[in-house]
Amino acid sequence: MVTLGTAQYTYEVIENWAKLPDGWSFREVAAVGVDAKDNVYAFNRGAHPMMVFDRQGNFLRSWGEGVFPRAHGITYSPDEAMFCTDDGDHTVRKCTLDGQVLFTLGVSGQPAPFMSGNPFNRCTHVAIDPRNGDFYVSDGYCNARVHKYTPDGKLLFAWGESGTDPGQFNIVHNIATDSQGWVYVADRENHRVQVFDPNGKYETQWVNMARPCGLYIDQAADVAYVGELGVAISSNDQALGVGPRISIYNTKGEVLARLGNKPEGEAPGQFIAPHGICIDSRGDIYLGEVSWTHTGSRLNPPREIRSLQKLTRQG
Repeated sequence: MVTLGTAQYTYEVIENWAKLPDGWSFREVAAVGVDAKDNVYAFNRGAHPMMVFDRQGNFLRSWGEGVFPRAHGITYSPDEAMFCTDDGDHTVRKCTLDGQVLFTLGVSGQPAPFMSGNPFNRCTHVAIDPRNGDFYVSDGYCNARVHKYTPDGKLLFAWGESGTDPGQFNIVHNIATDSQGWVYVADRENHRVQVFDPNGKYETQWVNMARPCGLYIDQAADVAYVGELGVAISSNDQALGVGPRISIYNTKGEVLARLGNKPEGEAPGQFIAPHGICIDSRGDIYLGEVSWTHTGSRLNPPREIRSLQKLTRQG
């Protein structure tokens, strides 16, 4: 048994958790969501974009075939729906849990002009205000913007521009909200999470991290889970303490635990490319990794690498 973390944030690594149908593959899992019944939604870049499992890893169903060209982010909505963010299609779709599209934001296949600030150019994720259902879209790779919407999808306002100062972004990669409606933005290439009020006013930032990609806040406890892509470049890719890893914070930005302190690898307890993260009602962690894009596609010969992990909470 391989465990990671300390004290109440100790986890057992569960190998080969997801049981795929014969001949199926993820290619890579960009994001993971969990519904109110603890069913797990693996939003992936294979032939079956949304694969759904029970908490034991048994396959339940798939949907989204032909709809999502490049999965990126997924967010469970309390009205029993999923927001699915597709950075290759430049759209956000709100879907029922069996895949019926309720509405679409953005124009499929038509990005807004580069860094125009208009929605969307490679949008990345959605966060929902638990107090009133307003939601935010992080946008993204070719924009430097956060857009705020009413629950029915009416644009209220937006903020952000490219840069390194407070309130500026260098790849708005993920977004989350806490129980009070504060907004947390994974500003990936600036190696930080920025915190804003619901009106987009900058409050503070957390800077002790390495390229935060995944971001999930447990609103019941106001605890943040951050999947860090790390800074693996040829000169220091065997260094310790710079990711890839999972870090756990309280909403004051204080580190509660670090999971993983080794270089990139496929062994139990190691990570390759953390990208999307969530927890279920028992505090178990589900991590999606873009391991094909990051590593597998560059091997000789190329091969698919593990891209979905489950860590069961022990503490």
